[in-house]
Amino acid sequence: MENYTYNSFTLQLEGLKVTEHSIYPVFVFFLVSYIFIMFTNVGIMVLVFIERSLHHPMYLLFCNLPINDIIGNSIMVPRLLADILVPPSERFINYYECVVQAFSTHMFGTTSHTVLMIMAFDRYVAICNPLRYAIIMNNKMVIKLIVSAWGVAFVLVAVLLGLTIRLNRCRTMITNPFCDNASLFKLSCESVFINNVYGLSFTVVLFTASIGSVALTYIRITAVCLTSNNKALNSKALKTCSTHLSVYLIMILCGMLIILLHRFPQYSDYRKLCAILFHIIPGSLNPIIYGIQSKEIRKFLSNLFQARKVLPSF
Repeated sequence: MENYTYNSFTLQLEGLKVTEHSIYPVFVFFLVSYIFIMFTNVGIMVLVFIERSLHHPMYLLFCNLPINDIIGNSIMVPRLLADILVPPSERFINYYECVVQAFSTHMFGTTSHTVLMIMAFDRYVAICNPLRYAIIMNNKMVIKLIVSAWGVAFVLVAVLLGLTIRLNRCRTMITNPFCDNASLFKLSCESVFINNVYGLSFTVVLFTASIGSVALTYIRITAVCLTSNNKALNSKALKTCSTHLSVYLIMILCGMLIILLHRFPQYSDYRKLCAILFHIIPGSLNPIIYGIQSKEIRKFLSNLFQARKVLPSF
């Protein structure tokens, strides 16, 4: 039996715990949520790329959020939907598929922070150095920021998962609705001290850098607005920064709730549900928030719908 379970490449996934009567309502909820996430995020990406008036650094940087939401949800939600319809005893997953899912899950969370950090920098330059904005935020700088956001996230997560896949496995049960780093290294009977130290350091550094940079950015923006008599500048700052801050707060609160629930093992089922909603809620709300707040996006959609109303009359 030990030979069978030792470093087994077939793992059993706990999946989402739902009662027999709630299987189909839960399935429909996640399916509709996934379709909505795909439709809105792909739609806003296409809109930004085809509409020349939206070819500004702010929207080009924002497009990284829809890309991240699409990738993160596409690897996690379809598998979750399939597992809901399968009995718990038949929820198996290949080890390599589990590693890919864990990598994408942590990339999703980390990239959400790094992308919102570079978007905060863009807002800082736009409001605090408006005359030099076009010079600072040129195409080269936008590319550097995007590469940095994804590159830093990739390196941090690659090290995180690299420390885990080096471990030998003596268990096969993933006690989570989907694969992540913690559920993977819990399969090992070896010491995971290094994993815990790096994981804690990873979280502390990421949250400190994220919250610190965004807080400093908004403190500086607030100071500029308070000392400026330019009503147009203050109005612009309020509109663009409220959008970014709303998206950031949704993401940070969802993440902190999961971390907080880790401290209370008796609420493990709530933590697992929150981990799923961490993917779904920001992915659903981000395009809506930017679509409502952005004057350019509202104008484009308004012109598009007016054009469709005029066409049938001919």
